[in-house]
Amino acid sequence: MYISYSNREYVGIDSLLGKVIKDIHNEDDVIKFTTTDNEEFYMFHEQDCCESVYIEDINGDLTDLIGSPILLAEEVTELGDDYYGTFTWTFYKIATIDGSVTIRWYGSSNGYYSESVSIIKSKGKE
Repeated sequence: MYISYSNREYVGIDSLLGKVIKDIHNEDDVIKFTTTDNEEFYMFHEQDCCESVYIEDINGDLTDLIGSPILLAEEVTELGDDYYGTFTWTFYKIATIDGSVTIRWYGSSNGYYSESVSIIKSKGKE
């Protein structure tokens, strides 16, 4: 999926609070949320070298987030070590009055590279 980097800024998931989503597109471990005020939010991992970060699971129906204000938008992480290096579980909990979704990301690396998920906000098509 093409990520628009014009007018972008890194934000937290809480930037979705109160927004109304009109479209969600999930492709190749990138989730794009488009709001009714034409802002675009991209959730993805910026790949570097020697790490693996991907969407492990989506619990709930993403379409439940369309058409009603976002009431809950939070991030929870769990870090750990294993024989090969480090790992990170990142859970994004997003809810409207119509339903909730938990997006579970998993990242692993040798301990040097980032396993984090990025969220950027773009003003959309100009």
